[in-house]
Amino acid sequence: MDCRPACAACCIAPSITSPIPGMPDGKPAGVACVQLDETLRCRLFGRPERPAFCASLRPAEDMCGASRNAAFALLAHLERATAP
Repeated sequence: MDCRPACAACCIAPSITSPIPGMPDGKPAGVACVQLDETLRCRLFGRPERPAFCASLRPAEDMCGASRNAAFALLAHLERATAP
């Protein structure tokens, strides 16, 4: 599966606890990463500064669903299920 154009659910829905350039404390769930560009693409994709968490995400049906809205719902569910 390829990333859905203009989705960015994986850059908005989950919390990220590791530092991100421009977000030294990571980001809370539901907040857009500052590294998203105007077309909702990651400015750090393929670069060493990209957090390991982000690099570990791979588009798949169980994470992305059939639509952007489904991706947000699935990722929100995963966020709640893995919260401390």
